[in-house]
Amino acid sequence: MRAQLLGLCRFSYLGGRGFQVRHASIEERRAFLYDPARLARRWDWFEAVTLPALTRQTDPDYTLVLMTGPDLPQPFLGRLREIAAAHPRVRLELVPPMDHHRAACARAIHPHVDPTAEWVGQFKHDDDDAVAFDFVARARQDLRLLMPMLRRNGLGYCDYMKGVILKATEAGVEALPRHVHATGVALIIWQRPDAPETCIDFEHWKIGSYMNGIALNDRPMFLRAVHHDNDSGALGPNFPWADPPADLGPLIARRFGVDFPALDRAARAAALPGADRPKWGR
Repeated sequence: MRAQLLGLCRFSYLGGRGFQVRHASIEERRAFLYDPARLARRWDWFEAVTLPALTRQTDPDYTLVLMTGPDLPQPFLGRLREIAAAHPRVRLELVPPMDHHRAACARAIHPHVDPTAEWVGQFKHDDDDAVAFDFVARARQDLRLLMPMLRRNGLGYCDYMKGVILKATEAGVEALPRHVHATGVALIIWQRPDAPETCIDFEHWKIGSYMNGIALNDRPMFLRAVHHDNDSGALGPNFPWADPPADLGPLIARRFGVDFPALDRAARAAALPGADRPKWGR
């Protein structure tokens, strides 16, 4: 059975909708998204948290679409081009500002859907979150658990609900080991390759109203960053692990390739008076 894993990561895409933060005009949103200090902070998270595991999956059979606007300021557009050139599984899509965010995302995703696949697993991925090194491998392995629903309904979701919330403030980064249902990261929508919908068409917080699915909690599969640059900084309903390790740093490094002590130091340094470096939190 041919199954494709296809992800979408939006890096400061400028569009008319798709944001919880409201702006009066596209010019106001451009000024907000392309503020140099904000872009520097976003890049720090992207480089330190998102990229390590996404570019070094144990199963290399996947496609990741990086979506941004053609007028993304330098050096960030150039850096995205370099990443796409260096990693064969990464595709860069430059989408002009569109009023309808879902249509813009479809424009980025659809050219990369494999029409020969029997099933396509789409996942959206924020530019400051992370999935584990074995995310793609597990997604393909666990597809068999979802097959009865897929054969009956034509679509379904697989939610890897065990992970760590990285709550960043100027006092540092707190690692919260949590179970979170359908938080939006490590959530895969499986459907046929000819389906017109994309993963963006299904709001993650009410995924169960669209389709049936499964939730798996046997190993940590996501990091979710929460800081003042998030479109939504709400933690949402979450439940602690039953027996978490006292120090999550080694687990975060082993599962996600993320240097947690370095993140913590960066957040603390940002709070120092006169510190000339990006702020990591409020």
